[in-house]
Amino acid sequence: MRYLLVEDAVELAESVKDLLRLGGHAVDWSASLAEARDCLGGASYDLILLDIALPDGDGRRFLSELRRQGNATPVIMMTARSAVSDRIDALDGGADDYLTKPFDPAELEARARAVLRRRGGAASSTRQLADLSFDPLTATLTVAGDPRELRNREMRLFEVLIGAPNCIFSKDQLCDRLFSFAESVTENAIEVYVARLRRKLEGSCVRIETVRGLGYRLTLP
Repeated sequence: MRYLLVEDAVELAESVKDLLRLGGHAVDWSASLAEARDCLGGASYDLILLDIALPDGDGRRFLSELRRQGNATPVIMMTARSAVSDRIDALDGGADDYLTKPFDPAELEARARAVLRRRGGAASSTRQLADLSFDPLTATLTVAGDPRELRNREMRLFEVLIGAPNCIFSKDQLCDRLFSFAESVTENAIEVYVARLRRKLEGSCVRIETVRGLGYRLTLP
């Protein structure tokens, strides 16, 4: 997944970034709403972690602005404010969830997973496709009952592909989903991860097809 973290407290931001990147996610960090707008203008995100009190404005107004523009990206508000009225304002303004600081890192991860499941209309994180079973929470891909362990970036790449079978993703699009602006990568990195995933899929009827000049897609025979 690719996250946008909008938080001006440097120590907390570094802690959250390290946590998410350890899980294989790409994270872009903005310390202000102006920086967040720049990031959103140049990339798409799976989830936004948004502070309320920021140097150049209120995160709740920023969220309302996003929703008015038709941006439906899931948002978890993060704030030290614990009053019920603050939580109600955030949720009524379009937030998908609310975290009160300080919070346990495990709770942040669990809430992020829950929000993404709800947005996807799923009660479980496990995905089924033909003879495949994929669970991103345990980083496990099962082919005809045979478990194959995935590494972080392999797992994130497969999440993208299995989320839209038969859809073609260009290398640029996949780079955008797997890596943050701060990471220096080339399109060759995608070729490496695709090759690794293909080895993990050996024995399955599901294939990663190369569409010459366009990109890759997950296909059934």
